[in-house]
Amino acid sequence: MPLYLDDDQTVLQDTIRDFVAEHAPVSHMRALRDAEDATGFSRDLWKQFAEMGFTGILIGEDQGGLGLGHVEAGVVLEQIGRNLSPSPFLTTAVAAVEALKGTGQAERWFPGIIAGETVAALAIDEAAKHRDSIAMTAERAGNGFKLTGAKRFVAHGHTADLIIVAARTAGGADDADGITLFAVPKDAAGLSANAERLADASLAARLDFDGVEVDADAVIGEVDAGRAPLDRLLRAGRTGASAELLGVGGGAMDMTIGYMKQRKQFGTLIGSFQALQHRAAHLYSEMEVARAAVLKSQQLLDLGHDKADEAVSVAKAMTALATTLSVQESVQMHGGIGMTDEYDIGFYMKRARVLAELFGDANFHADRLAIAAGY
Repeated sequence: MPLYLDDDQTVLQDTIRDFVAEHAPVSHMRALRDAEDATGFSRDLWKQFAEMGFTGILIGEDQGGLGLGHVEAGVVLEQIGRNLSPSPFLTTAVAAVEALKGTGQAERWFPGIIAGETVAALAIDEAAKHRDSIAMTAERAGNGFKLTGAKRFVAHGHTADLIIVAARTAGGADDADGITLFAVPKDAAGLSANAERLADASLAARLDFDGVEVDADAVIGEVDAGRAPLDRLLRAGRTGASAELLGVGGGAMDMTIGYMKQRKQFGTLIGSFQALQHRAAHLYSEMEVARAAVLKSQQLLDLGHDKADEAVSVAKAMTALATTLSVQESVQMHGGIGMTDEYDIGFYMKRARVLAELFGDANFHADRLAIAAGY
């Protein structure tokens, strides 16, 4: 498999680069933050994504989508990351779509996602650090289920039209089996959301389910067999978050290289200082290695390869580390102005911190890989 984009993917890259840079640059995010926007993203921009066809990128052509793959979704996400664009693309058009594929819920929710009218949230985590523990219960009630428990760190959870919920229908909190996924509408009785701003000014909610009743049609896939769609969701989300991290790290690096080419110290451009050149070269190398890991994970996912899960964890860990290096070096090389709110580089550090935690940080995935290898 080549570790580069083909001609069609390059055309898509050019298209999305221009679109996002024009409609959702960093200034767009800054304006939402300064206005204390309660939604956290622009619904109008989401509709524009739909008009361009991006919201259906992973949905088959037979269902009205573009029928493309994770490589193409990653091309879009990298530009979202590069511009720090607040968007439900990752949770909705990538992770949620993958969970819904091949289930009875696809027919219900895909048209709204394709049209840019539906936003999805992922109610998976219940504890810190993305621990793989699901204690929330789904008890049978009449012809459906009653959901009881709480979820945290749910991006767009307070505004989503669809909430994908992982709940336990059998076994204990730490068991791999006995999980069922549910598609819960936003207006379900007994569901409450408490949204809080994260470090990067985005919004994530704590969702409380107080005996939320759903009918049997809300089940995604089969009862007690939610691990398969949940794993699809997580693989897609982790790979997508890795692609977005690449954009954040790449955007910060490019901004810093540009700054080094114009900032003078003692009458000399700081980009001519050999020590800074060495650090910039090291950063570039780390970002390129991470880029290769991400593209490999995307290609293996598209092939349905049995090594895809391992590649996804490698990509998430490596992009978290490389992008953390990028934003830290960038703020330091900018000097004092890098610590101010008036300059954009600090926003990249904040976004990187949130994305690094999303779907598991570098330590989580390193541990996951070690366990899989028998350690």
